[in-house]
Amino acid sequence: MRWLETEAGIANARLVRRLEGGNANVTCLLETAGGPMVLRHPPSDTVSEFAGAGIEREFRFTSAIAQSAPVPEPVLFCNDRTILGVPFSITRFVDGTAITDTLPPAYPDSIATRNVIGGALIDALASVHAIEPLPAGLGDAAKGRDFVSRQVRRWRQVRRAEAVRDLPQIETLGAWLVENVPTPESVRIVHCDYHLDNVLMDANEPQVNAILDWEMATLADPLVDVGLVTAMWNRDERKPLGFAFVQRISNHAGVISGSGLADRWSHATGLSIDRLAYYQAFALWRLAAIVEGAYVLFRNGQVDGNYERGLERDVPALLDAAEGFARDEGFA
Repeated sequence: MRWLETEAGIANARLVRRLEGGNANVTCLLETAGGPMVLRHPPSDTVSEFAGAGIEREFRFTSAIAQSAPVPEPVLFCNDRTILGVPFSITRFVDGTAITDTLPPAYPDSIATRNVIGGALIDALASVHAIEPLPAGLGDAAKGRDFVSRQVRRWRQVRRAEAVRDLPQIETLGAWLVENVPTPESVRIVHCDYHLDNVLMDANEPQVNAILDWEMATLADPLVDVGLVTAMWNRDERKPLGFAFVQRISNHAGVISGSGLADRWSHATGLSIDRLAYYQAFALWRLAAIVEGAYVLFRNGQVDGNYERGLERDVPALLDAAEGFARDEGFA
């Protein structure tokens, strides 16, 4: 911690505890003379030379976003492995709560509350997508126009190489997605994993304090984000649901629909949602194709947890839902 004071001007830094969440990276609370901060780094036992890439990407994107949308304020990024053994970043701490299947105690338990949460969730996303011109240093906007087709080709190839069970929709839907990819209306900053679980809501009222977990951020058609968050909003629990806990507080009759949230986003950004169903299908197909990798590890005896076991049903459920959206776009 002495390095933080001598090199970064962060005095009296003290590691308090590890925080929950943060995906595959370690997230810890620091107390400092300048107030609470958050330390983020890959696991110290990682062997990949690319382990710090997500942390660096997150810092680079949030630095560009911080003046326009709710993200934790970036403080520093360090790629010198002699300090902690891995690259790391520090941001200002943001207080808040991540909502999954229950509302915070201070929130009225009502449909109106859930609708306000949905509005705050989509408005925060719109504030990211409204950023233009694109800040320098975030990547190639021209390449971003081809993001969807590149992702489908990539994950079809990966799943072919590592198949441990029969998932025909990976191929049939994947082929359809490539053949029918829309021409992007615009390329914007995209979170790439946007849903309620990756947002810190205020504990006392339904407003977004910060959008978290930017390791996968990129430049692409912003409907990539809209497709995922709306496809998993207000789902029918009479059907098998992939990752049923995600945004579960929205699964109530009378709550605004995913398409209703998309309408609100379109009004805020001025961008079209004419091909929303395509991007909803893509988002769920891509998620299924990615997380199937953890199920492959489970089947190969490399991991054995509740998450990996649950993928036996979660992945097929996600693919079925993706196919349902694709049918709305002409898939047969």
